[in-house]
Amino acid sequence: MKTQLLKVLPLLIILATLLASCSGSNKSESVNIKDGWLTLFNGRDMDNWRIKIAKHELDENYANTFSVEDGLLKVRYDGYEDFDQQYGHIFYDEPFSYYLYRVEYRFVGEQAPGGEGWALRNSGVMLHGQDPETMLKDQDFPISIEGQLLGGDGENPRTTSNLCTPGTNVVMGDELFTPHCVNSSSKTYHGDQWVTADFLVLGDSIIHHIIEGDTVLTYLQPQMGGGNVSNHNPEVKKDGQLISEGYISLQSESHPIDFKSVKIFDLSPYKDDSQTLKKVLNQLKAADNQ
Repeated sequence: MKTQLLKVLPLLIILATLLASCSGSNKSESVNIKDGWLTLFNGRDMDNWRIKIAKHELDENYANTFSVEDGLLKVRYDGYEDFDQQYGHIFYDEPFSYYLYRVEYRFVGEQAPGGEGWALRNSGVMLHGQDPETMLKDQDFPISIEGQLLGGDGENPRTTSNLCTPGTNVVMGDELFTPHCVNSSSKTYHGDQWVTADFLVLGDSIIHHIIEGDTVLTYLQPQMGGGNVSNHNPEVKKDGQLISEGYISLQSESHPIDFKSVKIFDLSPYKDDSQTLKKVLNQLKAADNQ
């Protein structure tokens, strides 16, 4: 898809075509969205989260990479002598399919020694990821769809909430999109300011990246395929298979980052009722604008 087509659009305009084509009941029910948000990070501990760092076994929190302090989920590298491509991910222990996922993040401090240049102020939210139980010890990234989080260098433009595809492909502009990464249309966020990133994921149909309320990237039909994932079990990667659900993880990629809020609104009860789904999304958008 050409860059000019990835311009900022209101969430409801982007959804109009999709929802008009959804099959399902015309019945619209009353929904209380206040009861719909599920807090995944409680600000106290990492209960219900699992850690997988490359070159280490599942649930080994090497060098205390992930920790909770001052109500924040922190990613730090104080115990690393050399980053040595030890990419890490912390997974919530339940898969999701239809949802709105929200994180508040900020980049802080200096990059770990040995981190690649491209990983400066670089992290990510991995969507529709493989079960961490199926990852091999030396695997670098989960097979997943990555909402790439980037911070500016204080001078040059650098978009955030881009798309990267470790072991996956998507459809853009009615064509299979096979490059590893594509930039969003977001502005640049320099410094250590907090940024709110939303990801609206509707099974294997459509995914929207939303930054501070503006939709900055949209694509269709997430599926396994391509490269950019190493040391994985080839039996898990079934190229061409659509991905309708999976695990969500947050990344450690050599630059310190804090996550303040991590929550999800499960939309799966409305996936077969387009009118109620539209109503819920309208209410969520209105609540954000208050």
